[in-house]
Amino acid sequence: MTTALITHADCLDHVTPDGHPEQVARLEHVLHALAGMSLQRETAPMVEDSDLLRIHPQAHLDQIRKSAPDAGHHQLDADTWMSPGSLTAAYRAAGAVVKAVDMVLGGDAQNAFCAIRPPGHHAEKQTPMGFCLFGNAALAAKIALDKHGLSRVAVVDFDVHHGNGTQDLLWDEERALVITSQQMPLWPGTGAASERGKHGQIVNVPLPPESDGAHMRAAYEAHVFPRLREFAPELIIISAGFDAHQDDPLAQLNWSTDDFRRLTQDLCKIADECAQGRVVSTLEGGYDLQALAASAKAHVEVLMEAGA
Repeated sequence: MTTALITHADCLDHVTPDGHPEQVARLEHVLHALAGMSLQRETAPMVEDSDLLRIHPQAHLDQIRKSAPDAGHHQLDADTWMSPGSLTAAYRAAGAVVKAVDMVLGGDAQNAFCAIRPPGHHAEKQTPMGFCLFGNAALAAKIALDKHGLSRVAVVDFDVHHGNGTQDLLWDEERALVITSQQMPLWPGTGAASERGKHGQIVNVPLPPESDGAHMRAAYEAHVFPRLREFAPELIIISAGFDAHQDDPLAQLNWSTDDFRRLTQDLCKIADECAQGRVVSTLEGGYDLQALAASAKAHVEVLMEAGA
């Protein structure tokens, strides 16, 4: 079996204003770091509206489409912008996770990494925010459950910012265990341990500013890994944000590149135990370009080792 890398050059056409942290160079650095690696390279398709409607209402799709400018930039909120290429990029990003789930559950790859932008885990049902337009990780979960007929799927989000969008989109979905670790306090201000979902299937793991990888590992060993094993997902979806890195400018956690490597190893081990090794990972945050590239490479190297 192999590790699939799913991406598209259209994701480079989502252009944010000068100085914006979610910039084209993020994906360029990730792709450069993965160049030459023995990956099954696949082209991200455009997502079908019928799939997006599994997580967003038609009004949200209409809003995003209407907001796409013919030139320049259109500002959706304080942090979220669209350029002429953003709509296609977002459709490719969502299409990438659908293809990843199809490939992994269809036996065409052991696991997959979606190198895409814009990211997705802050997009709520009808609210684009936090650089995100569509809820990519939540979409992957719904595709696995509703299209492929799985009974249990887990989403693990280790981005430094809380995945409020994924939580919102899967709040009522008892077949999806949603586990997120995040610095707290930090934007968007959600992610308290008391936020547990309609069926108690959401697990928030707040981490204090300036805490390091050792603190993270202790929290995961206490709260995350046991819950994952108890739930026994048939697929693990990873929202892979690398902005908890000690060099990242947007937050104050102090993880190292090796912390991301070890965490990925732990998640792949649980996938081996419960999910036939099946993992789909999608890129979220990470805003120091060198730290992002190194951490994403370490993450994918572990996926390749697990998929060999």
